[in-house]
Amino acid sequence: MKTETLRKYELMIIVDAKLANEEKEAVRREATEIVTKAGGKIINSQIWLEKQKFSFVIKKCAEGTYYLINFEGEGAVIGPIRSDLRLNERILRFAVTKVD
Repeated sequence: MKTETLRKYELMIIVDAKLANEEKEAVRREATEIVTKAGGKIINSQIWLEKQKFSFVIKKCAEGTYYLINFEGEGAVIGPIRSDLRLNERILRFAVTKVD
């Protein structure tokens, strides 16, 4: 049985900056749960930018809070993570990148 090696990834999510802190924290928790449910292992998660003005409006929002979540996982976990994140309407945008 061949096992894929664990790779390091960064997940950036952007939520509406006008949400209450409890709501933003809940969205961050949901994102980390999505990663762990798919088989990823969370290394850390933190606020990257508290309040950043967008160059253009995204889903009727002009400012967002950026969260950075570092995790490890096999390449196969990325597809399910992206699918589940797309379903969360409180996440304005997200990006998953592989870290070398």
